[in-house]
Amino acid sequence: MRDVAIVGYSETKIDVRTGRTSYELAGDALDGILARTNIDKSEIDGLSVSETMSESANPFWAQYMADVLGISPSWLELMGLGGVSSIGGVARAAMAIRGGMCSIALVLAADAQSSGTTPEQGAQRHEFQYPTGLRGPVGAFGMIMRRYDHLYGLNRDALAKLAVTQRQHSILNDNACPRLRKPMTERDYLNSKLVSDPLRVLDSVMVCDGANAVLVMSAAEATRRGLKAVYPTSYAERTHYKVTEPMTEIMDSGFLEAGPRALKQAGLKASDIQSFHPYDDFIIAIMLQLEQIGFCSQGAGADFVLSRDMTFKGDLPLNTGGGQISAGQPGLAGGGLNLVEAVRQMFGDGGPRQIKRTQNAMVTGIGGIPYARNWCTSGVMILEQ
Repeated sequence: MRDVAIVGYSETKIDVRTGRTSYELAGDALDGILARTNIDKSEIDGLSVSETMSESANPFWAQYMADVLGISPSWLELMGLGGVSSIGGVARAAMAIRGGMCSIALVLAADAQSSGTTPEQGAQRHEFQYPTGLRGPVGAFGMIMRRYDHLYGLNRDALAKLAVTQRQHSILNDNACPRLRKPMTERDYLNSKLVSDPLRVLDSVMVCDGANAVLVMSAAEATRRGLKAVYPTSYAERTHYKVTEPMTEIMDSGFLEAGPRALKQAGLKASDIQSFHPYDDFIIAIMLQLEQIGFCSQGAGADFVLSRDMTFKGDLPLNTGGGQISAGQPGLAGGGLNLVEAVRQMFGDGGPRQIKRTQNAMVTGIGGIPYARNWCTSGVMILEQ
């Protein structure tokens, strides 16, 4: 569907312990949107706000954010899908515009996780994880990597290639966290410290502060205003895939269902995708998504990665801004990082890392890592020119 368009994007610099609040960072992201599109703030009547790890324990987070930004929306959405929140926010903004609830929507994510107080992630963690020493996503993804190794064999050379490719991209990204804009070799990755065997420190994101946003309106309005536009032509998400199966395979995620569904909605095959911007809190997550969305079969991710050039010059450019692993993860605004980079590339604003083919792009999101299962929510969005 091309009746709704993304017409602008904005992103702050990403850094560690900035000492700023999510409100301040969000204000910078909004200023960037307004400057890029020349739209007056008073025209924005829709707002989708992602939750944070730093401040949204406040039950009125979305309302207060609108107040601080000076926006009086007729449609307001609080997104609580973790890394799926940004693409999920775009999908919901599109529905709100189609339904006449608003005409111009800001999809915003801001977090100051490295400067704020990180809240506990509840659910099963206290009862089942902490007593055994399995602390948070690092431990959970260590289990996932161990299971993958048992089923298919863990090809560390393929993981190293993914890590180095994204690091090369972050060096070309002025907004990437300065601590991460340093060259890295495959040997550096392979020799990095084990933190949750077989997961290494360079498999994981660095928690940072930052904000990002996109602006959404009808395609007709974008044309009337003469704005650049990309179209979210397809979106699919699944939460708690196979939740009723007590012995579900930990490798199986909602991408097995959401990926093919998103491709079918867009009338595309995985081989048609011109750039891939997957949610990358951990390197293994990239490989799992390649397999489960349908770029290759399950267990064949390593061969797929090793046989392709995934740099910005290659046949399937991967997270051309460095992804969260090499640009930094601005808390729960991390999913927006990959979305903004895809839009930037499709607008032709990639600068020294500009890709050649920009007719479409795929962006994904992951939200929530429960105990002894795969992630909670899987989301896939396809953007087209």
